[in-house]
Amino acid sequence: QVQLVESGGGLVQAGGSLRLSCAASGGTFSTYTMGWFRQAPGKEREFVAQIGWPSGYTYYAESVEGRFTVSRDNAKNTVFLQMNSLKPEDTAVYYCAGKRYLVGRAVRDMDYDYWGQGTQVTVSS
Repeated sequence: QVQLVESGGGLVQAGGSLRLSCAASGGTFSTYTMGWFRQAPGKEREFVAQIGWPSGYTYYAESVEGRFTVSRDNAKNTVFLQMNSLKPEDTAVYYCAGKRYLVGRAVRDMDYDYWGQGTQVTVSS
């Protein structure tokens, strides 16, 4: 059983940056594909970014491509989401998710077994 805890959310002005972290415990982190999702008020949760297993390849939603970067530090059991050039439409609760031994692109909620509690990101205009 893996536990995921996000941190790093907050309030930032448009054009600013934030770095989210997701710390994992209780599993062999290096064998997990990790994803970031977000949910804005009144909207469905949507895929943001993925960092895969075993190659560590990355994949992004079109809306964040070129502005967000996902990375991982397996020694620290942590995945990161660096968010630059933030826009008001990036305002949402951000969640990390994990699935062991998941190979290939994974952009649906159902692709992942483990979820964090979420961290709020608010971008003011």
